[in-house]
Amino acid sequence: MADDVVAALDDRFMLHRLWEQDDREGFLRSVAPDIRGLAVSTLAGRIDAAWFDRLPALEIVASFGVGYDNVDAGAAAGRGIVVTNTPGVLDDEVADLAVGLLLATLRRIPQADRFVREGRWADGAFPLSPTLRGRRVGILGLGAIGKAIAHRLAAFGVSIGYHGRSRQDGVDYRYYVTTVALAEASDVVMAVVPGGSGTRHLVDADVLAALGPDGVLINVSRGSVVDERALVAALLDGTIGGAGLDVFENEPQVPEALLAMPNVVLLPHIGSASHATRAAMGRLVVENLTTWFDEGRALTPVPETSRR
Repeated sequence: MADDVVAALDDRFMLHRLWEQDDREGFLRSVAPDIRGLAVSTLAGRIDAAWFDRLPALEIVASFGVGYDNVDAGAAAGRGIVVTNTPGVLDDEVADLAVGLLLATLRRIPQADRFVREGRWADGAFPLSPTLRGRRVGILGLGAIGKAIAHRLAAFGVSIGYHGRSRQDGVDYRYYVTTVALAEASDVVMAVVPGGSGTRHLVDADVLAALGPDGVLINVSRGSVVDERALVAALLDGTIGGAGLDVFENEPQVPEALLAMPNVVLLPHIGSASHATRAAMGRLVVENLTTWFDEGRALTPVPETSRR
């Protein structure tokens, strides 16, 4: 957590800084019976039933991020524990980054930058790139961030389709029942679904084959959503044309094969990584905990625990 988040929590609560402890296990044993709230980020690892068993007084887990696959929300719900995330405040930032990553991948912007920096322009023009013109974009996961991406892409005059758990009312974009059907009808697939077991390897070899040799995959969701081995193989053999990736299966490790590919743009999971957005996310973590203990309600409970 950022320093201002820690300071805000320290002002309001008896804050136990587990990350500062040399003997974390011993420290946790000493304070666990009294812990009523937990503030976590994905960097803390998975918060699961084993954690809940050790924290018998736990009432709420406030997770830093819109994705909360780092918390077993189902196990929390079974124990009457509320889980919150930080939706809304990062939608625009991630959508901006996603569109930028798409443009960078298609127009080969990072490669062109290196071309100039390495002094190669004097030897000849940079190669022509693919274009966004006339593309069909399929959005995998039309939640708040997916809708924000679609809104931005509409200005580029591209056609837009989507796939999700079900067709959405009041949405003009074309709905596809399966991920393969979406990929078959698209030149670009943008993955914006949550992580977790339900979406693991949702983009697999079949989806990539359906996307085709001119197709581009953009992933700003979770690395687990894409079968990374299948993606590397598809890029190497020309099954798809390129990829723009902000997330990976085993961050911060990135497959060596991807590092060497000229048709791939790689980012270090920076979708929401601006000062303003991360500050807003941190404030929401604090506000969820404060509202819970002051008023008995959470501002942004996740669906699995929203009834409490």
